[in-house]
Amino acid sequence: MSLRFVRSVAVAAAFIGTTAWAQRPMTIDDIMDLKNVGAVQVSPDGSRILYSISAWEHPAAKDTSKGDRHEMRSHVWVVRRDGSDNRQLTFGERGESAPQWSPDGKYISFVTARGTATGDEGPRPQIWLMFADGGEAFQLTTARDGAAGYAWSPDAKSIVYLTTDSLSRDAEARARRRDDPKVYEGDMRMSHAWVVDVASKKASKVTSGAFTVAGTPTWSPDGTRLAYLARPTTLIRDERREGWIVTVATRATEKIAGSANTTLQGTPVWSPDGKTLAFGAISEDWKPNADGMYPRSLRNTTMFLYDVASKQVKSAAHPSLDNNVGGMRWSKDGTRILLSVQDHVYSNLFEYTVATGQYRRLTEGLLVRGPSFSDDERTVAFAMDSPKSPADVYVTDATFANPRKVTTVNPQLAQLALGEHEVVTWKSPDGWAVEGVLLKPVGYTPGKRYPLKVDVHGGPTGAHTNGFKANWGSPGQFYAGQGWAVLYPNPRGSTGYGEKFMRGNIKDWGGGDYKDIMAGVDELVKRGLADSTRLAVTGWSYGGYMTGWVVSQTGRFKAAMMGAGLSNMESMYGTTDIPGYIGTFYDGMPQLDGTITNKSLEFYRSKSAVQYASKVTTPLLMLHGGNDERVPIGQPMEYFRNLKDRGKTVDLVFYPREGHGLGEYYHQIDKIRRENEWLTKFTLGQKVVQ
Repeated sequence: MSLRFVRSVAVAAAFIGTTAWAQRPMTIDDIMDLKNVGAVQVSPDGSRILYSISAWEHPAAKDTSKGDRHEMRSHVWVVRRDGSDNRQLTFGERGESAPQWSPDGKYISFVTARGTATGDEGPRPQIWLMFADGGEAFQLTTARDGAAGYAWSPDAKSIVYLTTDSLSRDAEARARRRDDPKVYEGDMRMSHAWVVDVASKKASKVTSGAFTVAGTPTWSPDGTRLAYLARPTTLIRDERREGWIVTVATRATEKIAGSANTTLQGTPVWSPDGKTLAFGAISEDWKPNADGMYPRSLRNTTMFLYDVASKQVKSAAHPSLDNNVGGMRWSKDGTRILLSVQDHVYSNLFEYTVATGQYRRLTEGLLVRGPSFSDDERTVAFAMDSPKSPADVYVTDATFANPRKVTTVNPQLAQLALGEHEVVTWKSPDGWAVEGVLLKPVGYTPGKRYPLKVDVHGGPTGAHTNGFKANWGSPGQFYAGQGWAVLYPNPRGSTGYGEKFMRGNIKDWGGGDYKDIMAGVDELVKRGLADSTRLAVTGWSYGGYMTGWVVSQTGRFKAAMMGAGLSNMESMYGTTDIPGYIGTFYDGMPQLDGTITNKSLEFYRSKSAVQYASKVTTPLLMLHGGNDERVPIGQPMEYFRNLKDRGKTVDLVFYPREGHGLGEYYHQIDKIRRENEWLTKFTLGQKVVQ
C-alpha cells in the first residue's frame, strides 16, 4: 500500500473510532493535501448547491500524456441545502470547472477539456451539459480555441461565451514547424463573445473588431442584448476599458457613456427591468503616454449607475464607503444592489439602496466569496474560509444573519494542531494606525518569547486577510507547528482601509510602509511575544521587494526570503509587463532628457535595494519563476551579483516554466522546504531534520 493510502485510512479510522488520535503539527504534505472550494451556485429553487473542489491529483493512472507528474484539477460536486447528499458529479481525467445551473433548473453546465490529445496539445476546454436529474454529460460548444467565461441567457435557451480568435491555418502550420518569431507587444489575439443555441448547438459570433472582450458579458433581462467590457489590446499594462451594449440578433452596438475622467473596471450588470446598468469605475488622474496608454490611477473602484435610455450616468459614491466595491448583484425587485467589499482583513457584503443612495453593511468579520441566490432570494450559498479552515460551502437567508456550513471539504484538519489567530493593531512612528494578523505558535504560552516570521503581502495594493494560512505562498500554519509566530502586516499601500491609506506609499516605497512593518515587529517584541534575537522576514512580489529593501536598511533580521522580488526599480520599469503601475508609485518614467534634471532617475535608484547591497548583513534566499514577466529574472540576478561580489550570504533559485507565481507541485513543495531550511538555519541556528 502507498504511504498516502495508509495516511488516508488512518485519518478515516480516527474519525470512526471512539478516541481520536492526539493532534500533531501541520506538515508540508498536509498543505499539499488540502482541497479548495471554487465556484458555488445554488439551484433556482434553492434546494441544491453546485460547487467545485480543486486538489492535486496524480495523473499516471488516468492520463499518461503528460508524464509522471502531479496536476491541479477540479471537479464538480453537489450538496443539498441541509448538507445531505453531498457527492461528486464529474470525474473527468482533466477535471471540470465553472459549474452553473441553467435558469430553468433543467441543466447543469461546466467547462472541461475532454477527448484525445493531439501532438503536444491536449483537447480544448468546452462547455458541457448534463441533465440536472442525472445522465451522461454531453458537449455543447466546439470552439476551435476553447470556450471560457460563459453565462446562460435568462430563458435558458442560449449561452454566451468567450473564445480567442483563431489563427489562420497558415499561421498554425508555421507555429507547428517553429517558424514563429514573436513581435514584442504585438501579434495580439483578441477574445470575442459568441452565443450558442442550446437546442441546435449552433454558435454565432456577436462581437468583432480590433478589441478584446474582458470578462463574461451580462444578459439583459429580456435576453436580447449583452453588456460587455472592451479593451483595445490584450496587454496587461493597458488600462483602457470601455463599456458596450450589443443587440444579439442584429449585432448592433452602442457605447456606454461614462463620466468624465473615469474608466470602467468591471462588466456592467443589468437591473431587473433592463433600464439601468450598474458598474464599477475609477477616476483617472493621469494623462496618457505618447502610445495612448495610461499609468494606473491608484483610486478605489466606485459604483456608477447608467440609464440606458437617456445615456446618463451618475455616481453612487458615498462617504460612508471608502473601499473598493465589486461583485454587484441587483435584488429581484430592483430596489437594492449587493456588493462585495474588501473591509480591513475581511471580505464583507454591503447593500446599496437605489432610492436613498445609502449603503448598509450586511456582514461583519467574514470572508464571503461569490454569493449565489435562489430565484426567490430566500436561500443564499457562498464559499467562506476562516482562520481554522480553507473555504467550505455555507448557506444562509438573505439577511446573512446565521450562515450555516454544509460541507467539510478538509476533515483531516481535525487531526492537526493549529495556531490561533489574532487581529492586531499598532501605531507607526508618524502616527498612522496599522493592522495585521498575528498567527500564534501551536501551544502558545503568554509571556514566552518565540521566533517571529514577518510575511509581507504582494501588491502593494493587496492585503492579508484573517483567513486560513496554509498554502505554498503563505504556509503560516506549518511554521506555527514548528514553534514560530507569524506576523502578516498590512502597511500603508494596502487595500481595505480607504483610499488615503491605499495611496499612502505613492512616491514612498520603502519609506512609510517600511516603518509600518518595523513598528509591528517592535509592538510584538514589546508585548513579550517576539524574540528580538530570532527574527525573519519573507515576501513575494511587492513583498519580495520589501524583503530585499528591509535587509538593505536593517540588520535586525537573522534570515530572509525574497520571492519574485524587485531590486532595481530603474530596470524594472523598462522590463516589466506593468510599467504604468510602477510609474504610478514613482511619479512617471525614470528619465533624463535635455530639459529636466535627473531627479526622476535618482528617485528610482534611491528606492532600489540593489543600491544598498554593501549594507546587507542578513543571509538572503531569493526564489523566482524562470519565466516571470511581471518581475523579470534580471531583478534577482542584479541583486544576487551585487551581493555575491561583496561576499554576502545569498542563494538564488529559479523555477523553470514558472511565471510570477508557482503553479507546479514539486516547485511549491521545494519553495516551502527550502525557505524553512534557510530560516531555520540562520534564525534558529538549527538544521532541519528530514
